[in-house]
Amino acid sequence: MKIVRVALLLFLLLLAVLVLCPRKAISEQPPRVQLALLLDTSNSMDGLIDQAKSQLWKIVNEFIPARVDGRRPEIAVALYHYGTPELGERTGYVRQLTPLTADLDKVSDLLFGLTTHGGDEYCGTVIGQAVEELQWGTGTNDYRAIFIAGNEPFTQGRVDFRTSCKKAIAKGILVNTIFCGDHQEGIETSWKEGADLADGSYFNIDQNARSIDPPTPFDQELADLGAELNKTYVAYGQAGAAGKASQERQDLNAAKASPASLVQRAITKSTAIYSNSGWDLVDAVQQKEVRLAELKKEELPEEMRSLPAAERQKYLDQKYAQRKAIQEKMDGLRVKRAAFIAEEQNKASQSGEVNTLDKAMSKALRTQAEKANYTF
Repeated sequence: MKIVRVALLLFLLLLAVLVLCPRKAISEQPPRVQLALLLDTSNSMDGLIDQAKSQLWKIVNEFIPARVDGRRPEIAVALYHYGTPELGERTGYVRQLTPLTADLDKVSDLLFGLTTHGGDEYCGTVIGQAVEELQWGTGTNDYRAIFIAGNEPFTQGRVDFRTSCKKAIAKGILVNTIFCGDHQEGIETSWKEGADLADGSYFNIDQNARSIDPPTPFDQELADLGAELNKTYVAYGQAGAAGKASQERQDLNAAKASPASLVQRAITKSTAIYSNSGWDLVDAVQQKEVRLAELKKEELPEEMRSLPAAERQKYLDQKYAQRKAIQEKMDGLRVKRAAFIAEEQNKASQSGEVNTLDKAMSKALRTQAEKANYTF
């Protein structure tokens, strides 16, 4: 009888482990926002590419206030382009520029490298490749979405868009379609059907319009503080010099796109969305991806190599404290800027407002993420 009781107790303990451990693992997994942006780079799409370049930072900034049960989501973006002859018929005129990555400077760099050229646009093919190739999460708190933009019939190519969209939603990936042209034409050419099949949203936009935030009294200070933030980054290892150069290059790219784009980029840099642990030693140590004591001397930045081991952590702590102080100041300005813009937009007439890429994506992102238990 005693043996039976012991066996029963052990069985109950094992059952508790099997039941409770998976729940704990799920609850401790950070929520993830995974976005795949599929852009048509055929002729006449220069305006679309320009919008993507100038509005990337504004789009990702939608998730600054986002939380799931009080936790901040991790954000990753993938980028594809399609419809350019040089990509080759064998690929379906599709190329993955980057898999899902948290390196937003890399995404920006790739966007600014895009050019357009006439070709065939195979929507079913590019959606199918994004669904199959990318490492999509499976967490209950993940928000997974594809955004595809273009201006030709959704039905082109050997891969049926219906098959690709059904595969997407079977994995919990929403497909949002953005037709560059007349709303009814997008419906008649199956762009809306593609979104409907994958629980996404259908939009039409004017790809040649410009979406610019109204200027605010806080813009210049935000831009200046964004430049100051760069001084708190400590490039290290093989990727250090390239990462630092890319950071500065994306500042210049944003400034060329528009003053508002530079401000939106500065705002992104002031938040946890902007992470550079692959080349910045401050982020790498703070996120426990690197042990400072284990780095070889030649992997350290020049300014740290002559420091005693005990002083190296102190140096990074000082950089981190400087960064946090600047970011906190920027956060206060961000809130004031948002309130100012909201007031200005309320004063202005919204009649005749032109749809652009950022407006379409922002509307879908918020609506869909809220259904996935995100709060803003």
